[in-house]
Amino acid sequence: MNEKQIKHKGWLVTISGFIISISLGILYSWSIFKTEIEQKIKSGIPNTFDWSLSSLNDPYSVSVLVFSFSMIITGKIQDKIGPRIAIIIGGFFISLGLFLLSQSTDYIIWVLGFGIMLGIGVAFCYASITPAAIKWFSPEKTGLIAGIIVSGLALSSVYIAPLSTYLIGKFGIHSTMLYYSIAFFLVIVIFSFFISNPPPNYLVTPSHQNKKLKYKQTEKSPLDFLKTGMFYKIWFIYFIGAGVGLMVFSFINDLVKTGLQELAFWGVIIIALGNASGRIVGGALSDKLGSKKTLLIMFIFQLILMIISTLITIINHYHPATLLILSTLIGFAYGTNLAIFPHITKELYGLKNFGVNYGIMFVAWGLGGSLLSRISQMLYSNTNSFSSSFITAIFLLLIGIYLILKLKMSNRNMQL
Repeated sequence: MNEKQIKHKGWLVTISGFIISISLGILYSWSIFKTEIEQKIKSGIPNTFDWSLSSLNDPYSVSVLVFSFSMIITGKIQDKIGPRIAIIIGGFFISLGLFLLSQSTDYIIWVLGFGIMLGIGVAFCYASITPAAIKWFSPEKTGLIAGIIVSGLALSSVYIAPLSTYLIGKFGIHSTMLYYSIAFFLVIVIFSFFISNPPPNYLVTPSHQNKKLKYKQTEKSPLDFLKTGMFYKIWFIYFIGAGVGLMVFSFINDLVKTGLQELAFWGVIIIALGNASGRIVGGALSDKLGSKKTLLIMFIFQLILMIISTLITIINHYHPATLLILSTLIGFAYGTNLAIFPHITKELYGLKNFGVNYGIMFVAWGLGGSLLSRISQMLYSNTNSFSSSFITAIFLLLIGIYLILKLKMSNRNMQL
């Protein structure tokens, strides 16, 4: 395979991974399904969804936790059997989970189908597409490629929200799940055939190394990975960066949608574009500036946004345009985490065990999002104000900035 063929193959893998990533956005369509289920519950129609209103978010919450924790196992499997088979397994789990939803209104079945099976399926696919893509490119493009891949998930809400609304309105929620079961399985399996790892000797081929930059090549097993004190610092920084974004992202988006009313759809698109661009820009910046500088810039940016948000809540200024800009920027800042931390994991611990190592790191995303979102909801329930959530976010970001400054990291690499 000559240099031109290798370059084309690398971009084919990246584009295919991006398309699969967009397909995984079914995970983020829960708000559409939840609204439909809530309406069925309140209608009191017999033989329909007999759930308690307090349990409406359970399938999604379970799915996020299963997704994040499954990344450890699915990442290890991907490292062993390769990305293509792992992606096909993921597509099977996603399809089967959605098929179960198409056949039942039972709460347990929905937790099993959407919460557990969909979560596992998304983990298999997500753990496979990024490692495969970045292995085809030189180290100075790691962040950019990772950012392009994960931006697909952010962009998925642009199509999946209006499509789900249309399908549910025309065919009902069960038929919609059946159509999704078939469609996503086909898309994931078809594009999995364009994804593969490079030849075994590819990474050590001199012509594909960047001659201007010196990269510290380190390969660490998961056990060695967990023995480093640096890991726990970085894990907690990820917990803060992702958790803070998710804890305020949900309710400020609801405020935007309420304020825009019939124009809410455009708000969703703009916010999704902000989130997706954050992933690409964050990855590209980490390639240019190094992971530490990029993290520091983005955490300070998030801190400024939280301070502005606190002031807005204090003066009670909820103008839709202001909230839309703020939400888009918060989404941008949050999105950078999803590109920077794969880059950090690869820089520090290598590619050999990247799947399982990043899976361990990714648990910070799941725990940060679920725990801090829960705390945010509790704070709002007790104070009936969003300001306490923003103040909590400010405090956590200050801790994160302190930890970033304490990391012993050169411009390009972390030093253990």
